[in-house]
Amino acid sequence: MSKSAGKGKRNAASADPDLSAIPAVRLQAEPARRQRRARNLLRRHDRLLEAAKALKAEIAALGGVIVEPATGGLAPRPCNQANLVQTLKRVLSHKPLSVTEAAEAALKAGYRTTSPSFRQIFNSALIRSGEFERVGRGRYQVK
Repeated sequence: MSKSAGKGKRNAASADPDLSAIPAVRLQAEPARRQRRARNLLRRHDRLLEAAKALKAEIAALGGVIVEPATGGLAPRPCNQANLVQTLKRVLSHKPLSVTEAAEAALKAGYRTTSPSFRQIFNSALIRSGEFERVGRGRYQVK
């Protein structure tokens, strides 16, 4: 049996854009049917939210922590006072540093990130910005 075999009547109706074949009574009843369906879905939504709140309370009682899904379930992005290049300038203004040393100094200076590969991002920003020069093997300073 094919996938569409069980849906024959629905597919035929939706494939035919000719509304003149549909009785006026059915067309007039459609907005009310959609309103009822929306109300039912809203009630279901409210019940699910209540169940989620109960689960969240139970998890909290057991010492668990839930990351809110406002950012797709990921940790919220940190907000820095200065962008990465500005932080780089401040860190490298005192003396030439290696990429690893400069990345650690930027984190100590208050730059926040959630990236698991921050050193690679840092290195890329260091090279691409054009505001820094290489002064030795793996060591950079402000131009």
